[in-house]
Amino acid sequence: MNHTIESGKTLLVDGPASVSVISGEVEVFGFPLKKMRRVVIREGKRLPFAVKKTATVDISLGESANVEEVDGNTIPSSWVKAYEELSNSQVKPVIVMIIGAVDSGKTSLCTFLINKLLTEGHKVAILDGDLGQSDVGPPCSVSYTFVTRPVTDMFNLKARNAFFVGDTSPNRTISKTIEGLASLKHEIISYNPDFIIINTDGWVEGKDAVNYKLQIVEKLNPNVILCMQQKDELSPLLTVLEKGRKVIVDSPSAIRQRSGEKRRGLRELGYIKYLRNAKVRSIPLSWLEIEEDELIGFGRKRGNIEQARKIYEILGMKPLHLAELRDKICIIIGRRRWINLDNIKKVEEITKKKVVIIHKGEEEGLLMALYDKERKFLGIGILRENDYRRKTVKIYTPVSEEISIVTLGRVKLDKNFKETPIFTEENQLQSSTLEDLS
Repeated sequence: MNHTIESGKTLLVDGPASVSVISGEVEVFGFPLKKMRRVVIREGKRLPFAVKKTATVDISLGESANVEEVDGNTIPSSWVKAYEELSNSQVKPVIVMIIGAVDSGKTSLCTFLINKLLTEGHKVAILDGDLGQSDVGPPCSVSYTFVTRPVTDMFNLKARNAFFVGDTSPNRTISKTIEGLASLKHEIISYNPDFIIINTDGWVEGKDAVNYKLQIVEKLNPNVILCMQQKDELSPLLTVLEKGRKVIVDSPSAIRQRSGEKRRGLRELGYIKYLRNAKVRSIPLSWLEIEEDELIGFGRKRGNIEQARKIYEILGMKPLHLAELRDKICIIIGRRRWINLDNIKKVEEITKKKVVIIHKGEEEGLLMALYDKERKFLGIGILRENDYRRKTVKIYTPVSEEISIVTLGRVKLDKNFKETPIFTEENQLQSSTLEDLS
């Protein structure tokens, strides 16, 4: 449908939808749109089309999409001021970190700054540090790329490199997330950028969150920290940040809060993006180095043979796989097998470790990162099957290069790339006492 908007107004479009400009002058996050260029808005996303000169646009709306016309420009004046101050900086590279709560507008601010800086001919990199809402790289990773042309949605960018953390939240992976960000920042600097824009996750409230953000600031050493304050959620953090580097900017009044379901839906689009054209590859385990294997230990050998035999004797069976991990014993059995609870307790008594029972197939769907022998990130994959007899692993991935290193994540996906509950020790202990008839 065609829609005409007067100059000085903004059209807010919630996806799934698409918009193309027929006449007039329209901007999205500081990017002037060319006539007849179609802009796609993903489900769960909102784009502001600021009208500079009375315009007619063609709008296509999908299910649950919405259009709203508001007066003025929804880009806060504090964003414009921040951009002007950054563009006048004589330091290179200028490292800008953006901090704010969930759905405060951090990604929108990143997009606005990138577009404005590109129009001045600057070399700009985006370092995406939001594990749960990654735009540039795969979900559960931090990533970066150099932006060469203005964008309306950073999801359309492709990561130049990524560091797989393996979780959707940093509160369980603080040190690894910081390690990844620092490593990628070092790599970006080697390419001599003018600006590095660092987007962070929305975990800002609570003592642990404040300490985490302070560690990131200390490690990445940004020149400027743009703090997006909505109410007073950043107050504890603002009191401990250096005065000279922090700048408070407004959250857009038109920002929309998304449900957990919407956020998961956006992650699913990220999985689809980086698993497009995937195929199943069968690889001998002996060819691979398995990292972050403290979940099931399928890359581990049984260790103490005598102890393993004793465990088999107590259990009254030889499982498909047994791995002694740092804090537990992981035992994988057939889909229709079961183990007596008393026998599990006996194993725990002699090993002094928690015993986790997993039925074959429950480990399938685990997200993983794939690297070559030089530790270059190749992409992501999904564990399709682990053949414990033949000692091979089947991985669903678009990666065609030789894989040498596999890093396991703590996220599990079904065949439609939807996140499913990962097995827990409590669930496995309970299910191990019952016959599995599935």
